[in-house]
Amino acid sequence: MPASVPASMPASVPAHGKAHRRSVAATVVGNFIESFDWLAYGLFAPLFAARFFPSDNTLTSVLGVFAVLGAGVLMRPLGGLLLGRFADRRGRKPALMLAISLMAGGSFLIGVTPTYEQIGLFAPLVLLLARTAQGISHGGEWPAAATYLMEVAPERRKCTYGSLFSLTTCAGAFTASLLGGALTAAIGSEAMAAWGWRVPFLVGGVLGLVLLVLRTRLAETDVFRREVSSRAGRGSVRRVLGAHRRQVLLAVLFVAGTGTVGGTWTAVVPALGGRMAEPGTMMWVAVTATAFLMVVNVPLGLLADRIGAARFLVAASVVFAVAGSWSYLTMRGTFTSLLLAYGSGVVYLTSATTVLPKLLTEIFPPQVRALGIGLPNAVTSAVLGAVMPVSATFAAERDASGWFIAAVMAAVLMSLPAAVLSRRPDAARPVLGRAGLTLTK
Repeated sequence: MPASVPASMPASVPAHGKAHRRSVAATVVGNFIESFDWLAYGLFAPLFAARFFPSDNTLTSVLGVFAVLGAGVLMRPLGGLLLGRFADRRGRKPALMLAISLMAGGSFLIGVTPTYEQIGLFAPLVLLLARTAQGISHGGEWPAAATYLMEVAPERRKCTYGSLFSLTTCAGAFTASLLGGALTAAIGSEAMAAWGWRVPFLVGGVLGLVLLVLRTRLAETDVFRREVSSRAGRGSVRRVLGAHRRQVLLAVLFVAGTGTVGGTWTAVVPALGGRMAEPGTMMWVAVTATAFLMVVNVPLGLLADRIGAARFLVAASVVFAVAGSWSYLTMRGTFTSLLLAYGSGVVYLTSATTVLPKLLTEIFPPQVRALGIGLPNAVTSAVLGAVMPVSATFAAERDASGWFIAAVMAAVLMSLPAAVLSRRPDAARPVLGRAGLTLTK
């Protein structure tokens, strides 16, 4: 054992075999639970809005629930800072375990919280507390998981491994929407509004506890053991914002689209669709779209590995800027219209999340990698994503949806200057070192 590796450090992840597959699975399943929880909140918001924010105006109640959603997103920077730094200083595994604990606890709390009628103002306050915990978890889960996965993935299959994030995201959304549709059909809309909306959050809490147990068996990555654990300055915020400020800018540009589209297409579109269509229709739309995406996720990853991650993201962004704008602005309460609108957004998110782990982890050195991708990703998501639900509702009421969707697509197209900047030799050379990697591959 090299002298730089502490004797107490657990064994590293093997390059192949059963232990490798188990480590990969325990890493990406956290994305499943996050997606399940996030879409469940958007799908069921119209049902439980009046339970926490009673009002004679349905729109006012929905705005209250979306405000709590936005508050949770605003906590993501804190999660990216705390858990990203924790992952760089203490290890990828401890950060992943802490993130899933917060996520599961928040889900359980939402599922059991009494309504406004029962405990008054404490109801929305407890809801806010739960979403705060989940916001911190969401801010730290993805960068820790992406760092872990990219450090154990074969070099020529990093986008394919990244597609597992997209696959589990789709699987989480598929499960949430399928559960919602099945519950609505089984117990009816009145029972769903009374108590059925709690079921997905309780299920999410149970799934989180199961994943926590699985993550106790994770091995630490070899990169952390050999290149990070004994290095001075690991997890340094000052180093990230100082020596690597150019890479921080690249990260912000790369994730701007997912922040805005994530806040719109996983919360606003399901909620608006639920108001336009018959009960349960939007849930079956999500089931159909995510079932298709679950089939094409890995092929998309293979394609991205072949043509290059940055090129793939640019192509997906340009196509979505056109298709997404049209489908959102022409959305109606029919199954086909809602499928086109919702499907365009989730296809873009799938494409982006397939390549972002590779793009982001390659521009930061190992000793600040989780913090380097976690902090700008979380801040960008907070700034751009937190205001999306409220802004979309506000714009729709004032017949200004065109201006709203134009702003969303402007953020999506930020991947173009990011790709251009990443092609410049001085954008990558300071942090990629001996590996000889570039962002155009």
